[in-house]
Amino acid sequence: MKRFGLIAIGLVALFAYSSLYVVFEGQRAIKVRFAAVLKDDGGTTAVFEPGLRFKVPFIDKVRILDARIQTLDGEPDRFVTSEKKDLIVDSYVKWRIKDFATYYLRTGGGNKLNAENLLKQKVSDGLRNSFGTRTISEIVSGERTELMSEALKEAALKAEDIGIELVDMRVKQIELPQAVRSSIYQRMRAERLAVAKEHRSKGKEQSEIIRADIDAKVAIMLADADSQARITRGDGDAQAAKIYADAYGQDPEFFSFLRSMDAYKKSFNASSDMMVVKPDNDFFKYMKNPSAK
Repeated sequence: MKRFGLIAIGLVALFAYSSLYVVFEGQRAIKVRFAAVLKDDGGTTAVFEPGLRFKVPFIDKVRILDARIQTLDGEPDRFVTSEKKDLIVDSYVKWRIKDFATYYLRTGGGNKLNAENLLKQKVSDGLRNSFGTRTISEIVSGERTELMSEALKEAALKAEDIGIELVDMRVKQIELPQAVRSSIYQRMRAERLAVAKEHRSKGKEQSEIIRADIDAKVAIMLADADSQARITRGDGDAQAAKIYADAYGQDPEFFSFLRSMDAYKKSFNASSDMMVVKPDNDFFKYMKNPSAK
């Protein structure tokens, strides 16, 4: 009897353990009985809030689903504008489960990976339609908010088919394909080089004008300075000639003697100097006769 009592207690404990489950904060639970999602008395899906819950052992299967806001941030996708230009768009989506029964059935038992794959396709369709009706200029410059609003609205309607509510959608980055970027870069580089060459040419032209103007001013200044020097030198020579004339008029003999002394000094300034003249030349008259006249 004791053995049967222990077995009975074990069965009761197993039954009680199998009847209880816990739903944590941020989660919701649904029950599946014979492959059908249980509904409440109102005919809607029975969704169980966080807490300790009960189920029918071995009959009810509990599926715990994440009720928090999720982020879908996949790889950038390629879209075509109304100008038939390709754009690489990197976007992300905020979403959460709205209809737990639909989500469970359409995603293969609440598989999050399947849900994100389905949602990404619907979001891409919405973005593709929005980008396809606009030019690159409209997308980049002025209609980003309107574009996102349209894409979110269209994708949200399609996401209801899998029981998902789209909370928000944003574009992180819009780029041109690598080949197009290279082509645009080369064109921009060529344009900048042409502008730089034009600026250099204008700068060189201005440099030549400034240099010619400065050279002309310098030439005029040098000519004026040379003219002034010649005038000053002429005035000096005239004054010197007048002084010599006045000195000569006062004492011609003494003046002649000084001039000869200066001539001797300059003529025999160095030991290697040599002069070939006749001995009776007047140049040596004061050497031969200091009192000569």
